[in-house]
Amino acid sequence: MTAPADLDAVAAELYALPPDEFTAARNVRANQADGPLAAQIKALRKPTAAAWAVGLLAREGQLGDALELSAALREAQDDLDAAELNRLGRQRRALVAALAAQAADLAAAKGVTVSASARTEIEKTINAAVMDAAAAAAVMTGRLVRTLEATGLEPVDLTDAVGGSVPGVPDAPAPSRDDLAERRARKAAERELREAERAAGEADRELAKIDAKLAKARERTDHLRERVDDLRAELARFEADAEKAEAAATDLEAERTVAAERAQSAARATERARKALT
Repeated sequence: MTAPADLDAVAAELYALPPDEFTAARNVRANQADGPLAAQIKALRKPTAAAWAVGLLAREGQLGDALELSAALREAQDDLDAAELNRLGRQRRALVAALAAQAADLAAAKGVTVSASARTEIEKTINAAVMDAAAAAAVMTGRLVRTLEATGLEPVDLTDAVGGSVPGVPDAPAPSRDDLAERRARKAAERELREAERAAGEADRELAKIDAKLAKARERTDHLRERVDDLRAELARFEADAEKAEAAATDLEAERTVAAERAQSAARATERARKALT
C-alpha cells in the first residue's frame, strides 16, 4: 500500500501551482506514478481560487499571527475571561480581514484574480483556522481544496477539504482546577498591573501639567516682585521730590508775605503823596 506521505508530497507540489495549471500537471504526475499512487493522484481535485489563495498564504508563512491568536483565544475560553475574549475577538476580526487582503494580493501577484465573493470565502476560512485547531492544521498543509467555515457551535467540517491526508490534531489535555486557578490569578495580576501602569501614567501626566503651571506661576511672581521693587523705588523718588517741592513752596510763601507787606507800605506811601499834592 502506498504511504500517504508519498501522496501528500505530490499533492503539496500540485497545490502550489496556480489553479489553471493544476489539472494538466496532476494528470502528468498521475501518468508518471504506478499502482495505487497513480489513482490517488488522479483523484486529487482542483482547488477553488479562494482555497488556493489561503494555501498560498500558508506556504508564504503568513499565518503565524493567526495561530498565535488562536492559542490565546483558547486560553481565554479556558479561563472564562470575558474581557479578554472581547479584546481578542476584535483583534481576530481585524487580523482575518488583513490576512484575507494579503492573500488576495499574493494571488494577484501570481496572476490569479480573487473575486469579492472569493475574498469573503478566504476570510471565512482564515477565521475557521483561528477558531478551530483541526481547521488550522488543515489550512497549514497548503493543500486546501475548498474553503472552510466555523459556525461556532460544531467542529469545522473538513470532509473533502484537503488534497491528500488530513493531519491529526491531538486533543489538548483539559486544564486542571489548579491550572485554571493559576491562570486566572495570573490574568488578574496582569490586569492589576495594566491598571496600575495606566494610573501611574495618568498621575505622571497630571504632575507634568501641574509642574508646567507652577513654573509659569513662579515666573509671573518673580516678574511682579521686580515690578513692585521698581515702583517702590520710584515712589521713594517722588516722595523726596515732593518734600523738596513742599520746602520750596514754604520758602516762597515767606518771601510772598514780606513782598506783600512792602507792597502795602508802598501803596500807603503813594496814597499819602497823592493827598499832599491836592
